[in-house]
Amino acid sequence: MRQPYLLLMDHSKDIQLGQWATKRMVQAARTSGAVMVYADHYREKDGQTLPWPLIDYQTGSLRDDFDFGPLVLISVEALKAAVADMPSDFKYAGWYDLRLRLSEKGPLLRLPEYLYTAKETDGRTSGEKQFDYVDPRNREVQIEMEAACTLHLKRLNALLEPPFKEIDFNTIPFETEATVVIPVRNRVKTIEEAVLSVLSQKTEHSFNLIVVDNHSTDGTTEVLKEMAKSDPRLIHHLPQRTDLGIGGCWNEAIFHEQCGQFAIQLDSDDLYINNEVIQTIVQTFYQERCAMLIGSYEMVNFNLAPIPPGLIDHKEWTPHNGPNNALRINGLGAPRAFFTPVIRAIRFPNVSYGEDYAVGLTISRHYKIGRLYEALYLCRRWEENTDAALSIEKTNTHNLYKDRLRTMELYARMGQQK
Repeated sequence: MRQPYLLLMDHSKDIQLGQWATKRMVQAARTSGAVMVYADHYREKDGQTLPWPLIDYQTGSLRDDFDFGPLVLISVEALKAAVADMPSDFKYAGWYDLRLRLSEKGPLLRLPEYLYTAKETDGRTSGEKQFDYVDPRNREVQIEMEAACTLHLKRLNALLEPPFKEIDFNTIPFETEATVVIPVRNRVKTIEEAVLSVLSQKTEHSFNLIVVDNHSTDGTTEVLKEMAKSDPRLIHHLPQRTDLGIGGCWNEAIFHEQCGQFAIQLDSDDLYINNEVIQTIVQTFYQERCAMLIGSYEMVNFNLAPIPPGLIDHKEWTPHNGPNNALRINGLGAPRAFFTPVIRAIRFPNVSYGEDYAVGLTISRHYKIGRLYEALYLCRRWEENTDAALSIEKTNTHNLYKDRLRTMELYARMGQQK
């Protein structure tokens, strides 16, 4: 190639370039020294032309669905260097592998200017798209993506190798063996069912339930007060602070004096699948000697009828490479459970999105994480889910935050290998 830059375009999006669009991208590449330039643009969707802002690429932007838009400008020199030692047998991960290798050569620059218009060909909501990576039909794709990411981490000297540290339990005395934690705000339609699914559990050990009621205004508080009267295992906790996100509510629970040795998650609109979940989780902690345990769940509608994709088991997590692949995927799975001394030492960030992912990444750097691939709870998908149908701006905010978490974790792992 004699030209210094290559313009890569997805023709399925029917792209219409704006005024001097390509010249502007070349100018930005030359000025900044970027090896790749991508830009904000407009999307034609449902008969409307809407602004489609993207987000800045970070060192930790390792998820394979990062949105560069359907038009990118690539340095030919960097392209040649990147493809020189690329695997030739990737069927699905070629672009992902290429852009990871390009990021090792220089900056991937977002140009926050609306340079073109493209047709939106995927009309699904954000809530419908978010489980694509765990759909069993995409398993072969995910295996390749994991391989590309693992190679990237190895080149960055950020790859974690087993064995991972195991836990010696019972070093700190706890009066209660297990505590289920439910942070809640305004879930009057579902909170009673969630609580009953916990209180109906059959165990060989003591357990309780801490519901952190984040100043509900819809009647949730009254429901919980009434339920707490009839069962002392239900601890209805009303925090003094008014600035708490979900992570802050979790901190209230794990530092509560009645929190048990294991803190187990349940969302306020979900249900445990049977009355043996807590027992199964506690037994697995002792068998695996892990600091964190992650289960699987079934997708259901509000009336608890199964919906696609069904079982979400996160089998992309493997004992030998799970902590590395965790940097690529957008979530680790649920329900999540923690050895309380470890999670108290780490603490949750006080946010309402990504708080679980943040602590999961940190724990995976230091400790063994156990998995249960059988369904442990029913996950409701309904119109009041906080992630049911997000705007592009909200989606970008979420993705930017998780990429920042990955960036911090990546730097930590690189420093740990020195």
